[in-house]
Amino acid sequence: MASRSDTSVSDELGAHVSSRGGVANAPGRASALDARVFQLFTKQPNRWAEPKVDEATVTAFAEARARAGTRWCVSHDSYLINLASPDTSLWERSLRSFESELGRCAALGVEAVVTHPGNATDGDPARGIEANALGLTRALETVPDVRVLLELTAGTGTSIGATFDNLAAIRNGVPAALRDRVGVCVDTCHAYAAGYDLVDDYEGVWTAYEAALPLATLELFHLNDSQHPLGARRDRHAGIGEGTLGEGPFRRLMTDPRFRHVPKILETPKGDDEVSLDRRNLSLLRGFRSEA
Repeated sequence: MASRSDTSVSDELGAHVSSRGGVANAPGRASALDARVFQLFTKQPNRWAEPKVDEATVTAFAEARARAGTRWCVSHDSYLINLASPDTSLWERSLRSFESELGRCAALGVEAVVTHPGNATDGDPARGIEANALGLTRALETVPDVRVLLELTAGTGTSIGATFDNLAAIRNGVPAALRDRVGVCVDTCHAYAAGYDLVDDYEGVWTAYEAALPLATLELFHLNDSQHPLGARRDRHAGIGEGTLGEGPFRRLMTDPRFRHVPKILETPKGDDEVSLDRRNLSLLRGFRSEA
């Protein structure tokens, strides 16, 4: 498979697509969107069950990707995983689940796994950051090759990872020998909800990012508008241009040369149709670039 740096200017847009019926069905669903990059779940995200990937599935997935012409694929890990938990049993169960996710992705040839940094339910974010870094380290030591992308969160409740400094602290807590396998996913809805003003201070957001992390660590965008205002700390996605961010930040992202080759994945609402709304949002984003 091609690496992230091989993604062409016209081919870095995609969407989260369904794995219903098996992961081998996902690449075809990306192809139906004229997308060369895509995100999927390798398992049901709200269950602890950890399915094994057999050789037939590996072969079918690889063949489906070849037919679809996909260049880059990312998995999103289980919503149940909490590597920031103060509960030892939950932390260990989360680690096993995360290692299983990395293992499935390694077998399938999925290039990266997006993970939420988790919740410090004891109200101690520093301890949660340390626990998350330890979990990442253990998992990266166990499973080679697959990259991990820390997703910026909206800052709801006791979640960690709602600041670039949080993400930097987690990444820096991973030993140097493994740290290069840890990057960042910036979700535009989460960023705005967390207080990063992509509408009125677009450049200031990236100045803040570079004060915490090298820009090269930003390896994926989740492109989502927000149902709630700046700093609301609410994670509610909206279609592109249909929320409080409006079209402006997305137009700038699509024409910003710093991010031209960074994969950009939709997680916008799909309604009752898995294709038409994704097509609309992707068409809008492609149009922003063609206007430049």
